[in-house]
Amino acid sequence: MQKLYYQFPGTWFGDCMPFGKGDKFYLYHQRDTRKPGPFGEPFGWDLATTSDFVHYEDCGVAIPRGTDEEQDQFIFAGSVFEAEGQYHIFYTGYNRDYPALGKASQVLMHAYSDDLVTWHKTQDNLTFTPQEGYDPDDWRDPWVIRDEEKEQYLLILGARLKGPKTRQTGRTVKFTSKDLKNWKFEGDFWAPDLYTMHEMPDLFKIGDWWYHIVTEYSDRSKMVYRMSKSLEGPWIAPEDDAFDGRAYYAGRTFCLNGQRILFGWVATKDKDDDDNNFIWAGTFMAHEVYQREDGTLGVRIPETVWNAFDKEEKTEDFVIDTPSKRTEITVGRNTGDIFKFEAEVEFSEDTRAFGIRFYEDEDKEESYQFMFHIPENRYVFEKCPNWPWPANQNIGLERPVSLEPGKKYNIRMIVDDTIATIYIDGVALNARAYKRPGESLSIFASEGSLKVTNCTLTRGLKN
Repeated sequence: MQKLYYQFPGTWFGDCMPFGKGDKFYLYHQRDTRKPGPFGEPFGWDLATTSDFVHYEDCGVAIPRGTDEEQDQFIFAGSVFEAEGQYHIFYTGYNRDYPALGKASQVLMHAYSDDLVTWHKTQDNLTFTPQEGYDPDDWRDPWVIRDEEKEQYLLILGARLKGPKTRQTGRTVKFTSKDLKNWKFEGDFWAPDLYTMHEMPDLFKIGDWWYHIVTEYSDRSKMVYRMSKSLEGPWIAPEDDAFDGRAYYAGRTFCLNGQRILFGWVATKDKDDDDNNFIWAGTFMAHEVYQREDGTLGVRIPETVWNAFDKEEKTEDFVIDTPSKRTEITVGRNTGDIFKFEAEVEFSEDTRAFGIRFYEDEDKEESYQFMFHIPENRYVFEKCPNWPWPANQNIGLERPVSLEPGKKYNIRMIVDDTIATIYIDGVALNARAYKRPGESLSIFASEGSLKVTNCTLTRGLKN
């Protein structure tokens, strides 16, 4: 049972279409029953609301799926927005049986509401159908914004060119409209030919910068972004163009009362086995997005989530001096299956690596770990030891981070049952940890010196 991050009982959390009003976030999302597996039973959109990402109210079905004979047999992702005096949704109607009948499986559809709870599907003859040269079965996930400069609406969606899935022809395409009814195709919005398909495109502005986010439907399955001073581009790649690793998928953002939240989900692994593949849908968790001084984006834990935990237990400051080997110090035992950990670390110039081990069996020396490889300026999630060799399904469970000797780094980590989330310097990584060999937590360093200060461990949530 999930204790902090959100997953409706008996279902797995799919793509989220966020909206916000007043002090409340609306999480429109898909609930997959896994009967018999992902995408087994057709689904529509359900709704949950929250003001703090700790407590959630279930509002049930928001948009019911259509019949097996209708276009929206499944309701895939879309965009929720307010315009022209009403709330609107443009969504992807998907029918898995249509290609065999010579019909496009994915078509954009429309619904409206006066209260964000009761939605009415329309039968409007929408004009953003799959265009010539694009794959009609990969045409989905619309996102709508108001382009104030041109006094029009801009709709972007994920697409790819016709051809084998081995070709990396994914792109974001765009339509424009003055009235939300008549749409003009404007061609490719961003077409880098880097990924098989663009999923869940997002577009927003902070200050002078526009940001375009997509989830790459490719080998690493992660979210990436580009930035520009204009909607016309050019779209610039920051040095680190991601928010998380491959276990965090399909995030969309919404800004409410100055707080921009990234609404993504942590994937599950087949049969809840560490060594198996990641599969679609999982558990919702929120990153807060912020803009750095250079315009790039970082993520952090929403303070309401961090403050949901019980009383902190502080460990005395310590130093690990280990010039020729790896040495670890245990900082907590009997962590249970929900806890948070925070520390500030500073390492010497000659240090090769440091990290955090958790769910550790000290006798068997088995655990999971986040390991920081200093010369490589990256950190990884892995089992320790990573057995059986060779390690399976670790691709994408790593993040780049600038690691400088003598600089103090703040590390925050949350473990919620099978999910481990860590943040350092605005860089996040989520992972799944199913086996749980033990309940100890330790910090280690290798071939150098590591100073650890302000180290705290908190077990469990506030009542």
